[in-house]
Amino acid sequence: MKRIDHATFGPGGNSESFYADGKKSTTQAPEWVKLKGLDAYEYEAGNGLTAGEATLSKIGEEAKKHGVLMSFHTPYFISLSGIDPEKRLKSIDYISRSLRAAELLCADTIVIHAGSAAKISREEAMALASDTLLKNLDVNGDTDIRMGIETMGKINQLGTLEEVIELCKLSPKYHPVVDFGHLNARHLGSHFPDCDSYRKVFDKIANGLGDEYAYNLHCHFSKIEFTASGEKKHLTFADSVYGPDFEPLAEAIVREGVAPRIICESDGTMAEDALYMKNAWLSAGGNA
Repeated sequence: MKRIDHATFGPGGNSESFYADGKKSTTQAPEWVKLKGLDAYEYEAGNGLTAGEATLSKIGEEAKKHGVLMSFHTPYFISLSGIDPEKRLKSIDYISRSLRAAELLCADTIVIHAGSAAKISREEAMALASDTLLKNLDVNGDTDIRMGIETMGKINQLGTLEEVIELCKLSPKYHPVVDFGHLNARHLGSHFPDCDSYRKVFDKIANGLGDEYAYNLHCHFSKIEFTASGEKKHLTFADSVYGPDFEPLAEAIVREGVAPRIICESDGTMAEDALYMKNAWLSAGGNA
């Protein structure tokens, strides 16, 4: 992946305003995002990939033309820690398909959910996920695309920051994807009270995997409603109850001297909230 020397921001999928502006196809998204003052876009295939190769290629061409950094969110039904060996083998196939889609999109990163730890111990879930990821290297180990393992928001899901770092130690091909809203939700809203709490995330990744993993870290950010079980629902930045707040993260990015890519997954206002984050980062001393 090409090193980027400043933080970048963009939406995960298409905002309500994208369609309100008369846009109909995601092939129009890269230009629209760039005109909004944003730098990145994550193609959302959580419910499965339905677009054909021609469409994906067109989006990739548009992204390259407008200088928009691309990533790809793999289907939610991937389960690295599934008890059924057949399901885990199918998950590797979904990763293969996702990497092919990412190539067409000119994306440098795919985002993968690790799976559940609801019916087995976390140790068993980690062992199964590790086994799947090692088997995946036999199939997809020659890719230049970052295979990102995401921190998760429900307490019974595999995906604490520590677990993600541990899984990424299996191979340099695996990179952490930090969803700050997820981490906040799984800690019931108490995880990011200030700048230093955000800085610790970058420090843990640098100490566990190396500085280069923390420098261009792929991130998700949104405010998320939670219950005693963790994540319940993505919200917008208009929410003043659940958090987390972005301003301390903007300060942490500047103070740590890192250049993450932050994809906003707000509920319908992801482009507007991504631009809010970019402006907050610039106000904190960021330099694009």
